[in-house]
Amino acid sequence: MPTEFMTECLDCGHRQPFAPLNTRCEKCGSEWMRAHYDYDALATTLPAVLPSRPFDLWRYHELLPVKAPRPEISMGEGGTPLLHLKRLGMMLKMPHIYFKDERQNPTSSFKDRQAAVTIAVLKEAGLTEMVVASTGNVAIAYAAYAARAGIKLWAFVTSLVPSEKMREIAIYGAQVIKVGGTYDETKRVAAEFARQRNLYLDKGARSLPTVEAMKTLAFEISEQITERLGAPGTGFPWRTPDWFVQAVSGALGPLGVYRGYEELHKMGFVTRPPKMALVQSAGCAPMVHAWQQNRREAEPVRLPRTHIATLATGDPGRVYTLLYDALKTHGGVMTDISDEDAFRAMHILAKMEGLSVEPATAVAVAGVIQLVREGVIRPSEVVVINGTGHTMPIESHILGKRWVRSVTLPQTEPRQDAPPTEGLKAALDTLVSREVPHIAIVDDHEPARILLRRVLQSLGEFTISEAGNGTEAIALAREEHPDLILLDLMMPETDGFQVIETLRADATTRDIPIIAVTAKALTPEEKRRLSGQIEKLLQKGEFLTDELLDEIRALLG
Repeated sequence: MPTEFMTECLDCGHRQPFAPLNTRCEKCGSEWMRAHYDYDALATTLPAVLPSRPFDLWRYHELLPVKAPRPEISMGEGGTPLLHLKRLGMMLKMPHIYFKDERQNPTSSFKDRQAAVTIAVLKEAGLTEMVVASTGNVAIAYAAYAARAGIKLWAFVTSLVPSEKMREIAIYGAQVIKVGGTYDETKRVAAEFARQRNLYLDKGARSLPTVEAMKTLAFEISEQITERLGAPGTGFPWRTPDWFVQAVSGALGPLGVYRGYEELHKMGFVTRPPKMALVQSAGCAPMVHAWQQNRREAEPVRLPRTHIATLATGDPGRVYTLLYDALKTHGGVMTDISDEDAFRAMHILAKMEGLSVEPATAVAVAGVIQLVREGVIRPSEVVVINGTGHTMPIESHILGKRWVRSVTLPQTEPRQDAPPTEGLKAALDTLVSREVPHIAIVDDHEPARILLRRVLQSLGEFTISEAGNGTEAIALAREEHPDLILLDLMMPETDGFQVIETLRADATTRDIPIIAVTAKALTPEEKRRLSGQIEKLLQKGEFLTDELLDEIRALLG
């Protein structure tokens, strides 16, 4: 069925037909427009047609500013998986943490939604050139879709954008213009260029197709959460998560998601929008600073101080005010995260869940960890993190200097009497010759051992041994003499208390540091048995605390 919509001014409410180059309200001159659809009709027709459609962005094309999907441009955007983060949830005692895996889009970021819809709009209008300012991902997405549609793209990027990303933009045939300034300055240069040539300019939240594209995240998440967790009756209303979490710079994504939930509510598809947690890099957090001071307008950050270039928008403008009002109405919070915590979250997510994400996504993950610790997000709540993109190979600083180890094969001829594998063995021995701390994990519950192993791997480089019961733990300690033992107290037969007493009575093992772990409150007698015998007592679920990391570092010297 064809899409019927008008554009509506956010300031005066005037409605007018949509035209890509006519971006201002005819009545008051405002640039802040949104699409308005026939929601009453769609509330009746959409439930009947959705089940037979592919699960992708164009599933909801009647709620997008195009007359019809354009399969010749599409590359399979949208319809990304909603992954259950079980390991992270176990650590945080949060059974319902989900990850909207936008890495699965064609150019590996959620910006493909924006590019796919905007390029379809321009193609439909017969436009052949456009301009965008970007810190990387937006320009890459637009370059790919512009190439599909035969539209010339002028991509203005900051000089901080890695050259590898610039080359990726250029390989699609886009014209790359590097601007020696901040992102906000780059946007001003791009706007002037577009004005002089009368070209379409992506203005972020002021560009109607851009915001409309991001609504599809809300539509997909609601369908997926309903399928995962169930809904009353026939599936309507759809469920919504308690929290939607995203790292933000210009905050286009959350603005579109709110817009999507507004429309779902108008059609009776959901009963409420989720609360939102918007997370910024501490080195460029104008929205967070204004939120903490309870102000509706954000003061721009003129000199961003973050290594995460995609989050370096210093002036969020009116988007902050719109989101401020939304969060005050529906609930939510804005917070910031250091670059260091974000990089650490990248390691945690990769090593615990097998997900390699860009630093901006890691900011959102670190934000969830922080908000759970602070009690803002409660254990029973359903959380969806927008995984905005995949990490790029150029981001080598995330891994540090020792991310790879080398094997050097011998160049000289081996002795005639030497076994043929001797040289290779010597080379491979170098992989294990370097001393790293040895930690033993003792727990009768295998998933708990796997969880703790992954936590340790996310914290640093260790040699890790495991034991599944107390008897194995005693034998392991005597044979391997680890530098530290993480010991579950509550095990059948030989429990943790007996293991501690046995090791402390043996001269060869009495000095091995022990961190005891328990899931229950200890009795006074049990506390007495531990007194002076262990270095630390932890409750299960405290594995992500800085306290654990500091304790391990201190014990290992």
